[in-house]
Amino acid sequence: MPIPARFTRRAAPALLLFAAAPAQAEDAPLDYDLAALGADLAPGVRGPAPRPATAHAQDSQIDENILLPAAGPEGDEDHKWARDYVAIAGGVITAPSYSGSDERVVLPAFYLRGRVSGFSFSTRGTNFQVDLIRQRRGQKTDFKFGPVISLRNNRTGRIKDPQVEALGERKMAVEVGIATGITHTGVVTSGYDQVGFRLVGLYDISGRHRSWALSPTVEYGTPLSKRAYVGLSASMNIYGKGFGRYYFDIDPVGAAASGLPVYSDAGRKITAGKYTIGVAGAYGLSGDLRKGFVLIAGAQYGRMLGRHADSPIVAEAGDADQWLGGVGIAYQF
Repeated sequence: MPIPARFTRRAAPALLLFAAAPAQAEDAPLDYDLAALGADLAPGVRGPAPRPATAHAQDSQIDENILLPAAGPEGDEDHKWARDYVAIAGGVITAPSYSGSDERVVLPAFYLRGRVSGFSFSTRGTNFQVDLIRQRRGQKTDFKFGPVISLRNNRTGRIKDPQVEALGERKMAVEVGIATGITHTGVVTSGYDQVGFRLVGLYDISGRHRSWALSPTVEYGTPLSKRAYVGLSASMNIYGKGFGRYYFDIDPVGAAASGLPVYSDAGRKITAGKYTIGVAGAYGLSGDLRKGFVLIAGAQYGRMLGRHADSPIVAEAGDADQWLGGVGIAYQF
């Protein structure tokens, strides 16, 4: 649907609000791509037949022009770029109270994604990103590149473990960086499924951990019908030394206050701190995922690794196994 100019002028504050929506889980694995369900099938054209559920794609975008050729000639500006849309969602999420915790919290979750004149934007937990490579109608390979801003709220509150709480809360870190990737459509189950690779790099500009985080992700997703969509993703989180020092090391003062032992190994080396595997799905309550209300749900298993997992914050006060799950309602127009 065409988006009025007044919407684009007023959207920026709303996008930042959604980007800062509460979420303790730093990896935001339950992101669900309503754009993948926004295909405009022509009258009388049926969606792909149901197939076995195998996957979840966090950032895949199955454009309507993969299903149908562009309505106008290639040079027609009205039909040059992939169609405009906006999708919003709200729900609840259950997650560890901090990265490495064995205690859980239940939080509200929000989601916003859209595309205007070929430029895509989306939230992912407390991240907000824009794809500066415009998406054309009918393309099967989509390259992505653009800026990201992230608000990292690990250990900023809701800490249930008394020993970790005695270490003191951390201040929210503001991180900026780049998201890049590639997605290809029509690879395994049909002409509509997608496989993609995404790489996000962030650096702290707020002076909190004064370090960086790098997250490569592989993902796959497929529609089962006009009513259902499933997908799978796997990622690895790699952190700089300052990140480990700020969130996982324990100095003598902290050890005395908490009763946990002194620990300094997390800040010594660059660390692959966590891997995650996520699954999610969607079901169109109106019978069509491309419009109206959609039920969305997902879950993720993560495992703390290396020097981060060895920290007493995780090994003694928490748990290296990290589970996350959520459910919500989305609306696309």
